[in-house]
Amino acid sequence: MARILSIDYGRKRTGLAVTDPLQLIASGLATVSTSELFDWLKDYVEREAVELIVIGEPRQPNGQPSENLTRVQQFVARWQKSMPTVPIEYYDERFTSVLAHRAMIDGGLKKKNRQDKALVDEISATIILEDFMRSRHYSSR
Repeated sequence: MARILSIDYGRKRTGLAVTDPLQLIASGLATVSTSELFDWLKDYVEREAVELIVIGEPRQPNGQPSENLTRVQQFVARWQKSMPTVPIEYYDERFTSVLAHRAMIDGGLKKKNRQDKALVDEISATIILEDFMRSRHYSSR
C-alpha cells in the first residue's frame, strides 16, 4: 500500500502530514515554505509511494470560499498538469486551525509553543488527514 499525504496550504507556510504505508496512522510530516512546496512534494513522491494527496479546501464558516481558495486551486491545477499519476483531492478544512490550537492546549504545550505557526500548520494538516481517513472509513461501510 502507498501513503496518503495531506496539505494545509497557506500563503507563506504549508503544513504537511502523511499516513504510514498501511494507511492506519496520520502523522505530521513537515512545514515548508509555500514557495518551495511544489518542488518539495515532487521530491517526496519520487522517494515515497504516495497514492493520494488530500489538500484542505479553505472555506469560511458559512461555506463561502475563503480568500486562499484561488491560490489552492492554482496549486492543484499545476500539480495535476505536472504530476497526473498522483491524484489530488480537496477536503473541507474549516475549523482545523481552531482544532489544532485545542489539541496543543489539551496536549499541555506551553503558550510560547502554541504560538509556533509552523507547528499549527503541521497539526492542521494532520487533522485534515485524520478527518479524511475517518470519512473514508465510514463511507466504505
